[in-house]
Amino acid sequence: MHAFVTGGTGFLGANLIEQLLAEGWQVTAMHRPGSDTRLLDRPGVAPVEASLDDIDSLRAVLPAGVDAVFHVAGNTSMWRGGNARQWRDNVVGSANVARVAREKGAGRMVVTSSISAYGYHTELITEESPQLADDPRHHYLYTKKRAEQAVREEIGQGLDAVFLNPCAIVGKYDTGSWAQAFYMIAGDRLPGVPPGAGSFCHAAEVARAHISAFHRGRSGENYILAGTDATFLEFFATIARLVGKPAPRRTTPALAIRALARMNDWVSRLTGREPAVTPEKAAIITRRVTASSAKASRELGYRTDVELEQMLAESRDWLLEQGLLSVPQAGAATGDL
Repeated sequence: MHAFVTGGTGFLGANLIEQLLAEGWQVTAMHRPGSDTRLLDRPGVAPVEASLDDIDSLRAVLPAGVDAVFHVAGNTSMWRGGNARQWRDNVVGSANVARVAREKGAGRMVVTSSISAYGYHTELITEESPQLADDPRHHYLYTKKRAEQAVREEIGQGLDAVFLNPCAIVGKYDTGSWAQAFYMIAGDRLPGVPPGAGSFCHAAEVARAHISAFHRGRSGENYILAGTDATFLEFFATIARLVGKPAPRRTTPALAIRALARMNDWVSRLTGREPAVTPEKAAIITRRVTASSAKASRELGYRTDVELEQMLAESRDWLLEQGLLSVPQAGAATGDL
């Protein structure tokens, strides 16, 4: 079997390629110009360079008749200064990959979307929930919904595609997502804990679900990939235990976080630099965003029983192996704040 993977140099893409190779797939992995390609330096992986917003470059590298196209690449920026780039990456890029996959006769396209395509809900999100991501001020969410719509246009032209909507992914190969929380807590630089909550999913299980979606998913369907529900206080406390630091005991009020984000936004308009907390980030981390994976478990065999501590321990161990994290007593708690 032959797979074409976008986003192979990223966190989830690296987990997916590892799983594909373990199952004997041949992998062609697309990367952007200038990307760090060290994670692609594996037997069985053929790196190719292209840009998501350059359809001719995609036509040049996507093999004809490939069995699967796994479109994992995405721009997760939550700063309005990156909105134009994000639109090109997420919406134009998804449209281009889908079109070329159809033109080249790909067997199936598996699209890594996001729970964010459903927007904000006060209740548990399922595939039956309406996709409410229609406010361009929440641009990441807005683009994920529109990326799905762009792919659906190609489905209407004959493309076979399945959509996966992961929640918050945790695991190895992460250097820029939740890894930042490890760096801050290990370095005693955690400014506070937001009052929100989320569904946290295991990177390896999300990767396996992608392959299962190729084999077993129904064309045109969405499959939500959730996992362990936890508050951010529980999440950060678990990281603290794993790096031998005191666990936080209290959260910062949502109003304070949102006020800080608004102030940061005004400053960034003057400086042109992305702040640590933006209004878009504040909107997510001060809400409870949880979802159900019942459909994915039933139809794809997706597992949701991986404990949060196991996911985070894998992330910590990989960061330690790479020399990206230094902790005095990994895994030993030192008390509570």
